[in-house]
Amino acid sequence: MADEKIIALTATSERSASTTSGYAMLIVLLVAVLADVYGIGQLSQASITGFFLVIVATIVFILVMPGFYMLQPNQAAAITLFGSYSGTDRATGLRWTWPWMAKKKVSVRANNFISEKIKVNDLRGNPIEMAAQIVWRVVDTAQALFDVDDYKQFVRVQVEAAIRTIGSRYPYDDFEHQEITLRGNHDQVGTELRTELQARLAVAGITVDECGFTHLAYAQEIAGAMLRRQQAQAVVAARKTLVEGAVGMVEMALTMLSEKKVVELDDERRAAMVSNLMVVLCGERDTQPVVNTGTLYQ
Repeated sequence: MADEKIIALTATSERSASTTSGYAMLIVLLVAVLADVYGIGQLSQASITGFFLVIVATIVFILVMPGFYMLQPNQAAAITLFGSYSGTDRATGLRWTWPWMAKKKVSVRANNFISEKIKVNDLRGNPIEMAAQIVWRVVDTAQALFDVDDYKQFVRVQVEAAIRTIGSRYPYDDFEHQEITLRGNHDQVGTELRTELQARLAVAGITVDECGFTHLAYAQEIAGAMLRRQQAQAVVAARKTLVEGAVGMVEMALTMLSEKKVVELDDERRAAMVSNLMVVLCGERDTQPVVNTGTLYQ
């Protein structure tokens, strides 16, 4: 709670700056230039009015000329007065403010950033490689400029930290599909990554519009072992499914034979039939029929 209060006190919120349209001030500048030319012409006649006009027009020119600046669409300018934040101008086109007001332009366009591959230990301690792509933009120019030193570098560092946090929160894979995994739940994990980034980048006045993983794999040192493990788990799961299906088919066959009274089976004959059916259903090779010319007991 104390940390939240400190952040709230030190955070700088964006507010609108008091600026003027540059087109109106351009007219004032042209009038000053014309007045200056006219006054210089009057100086040849030793006119006091001309001398006064030249002085006033020159002062106006000196004050007006340095105050012009231009803003493109999705661009803002933070205005400061002797180091104190005065506001942000988001109006596009030719703008004007007093020449002693410093201006720093900030792009509020969407930025696309793809992180480098980062090695992370997942929930089970397995080393994995992760990389993410995020689309971010500045929503509060005051926070981006004055609450962090370099907001672009801040984004890069926080993206790496968020990837490490999310990567260590879940296992890479779960063959039984009983847990949320990085590989099997891209949308859910991606949403959580965005939430994590939003919380980290809020102090810099930055929002995340979109994010997702661009690379997700086991680290090279364990990739081969994990592949063999996945293959073994797949074989076990396939065998389990095959046996469960075979048992059901055998049970169905014995039930139908008994209900329709096709043949009367004692325990020994039933056991032999179950054994034969299981071999037929579970075997990997085609079965070869064997003609029994005797009886089961000889």
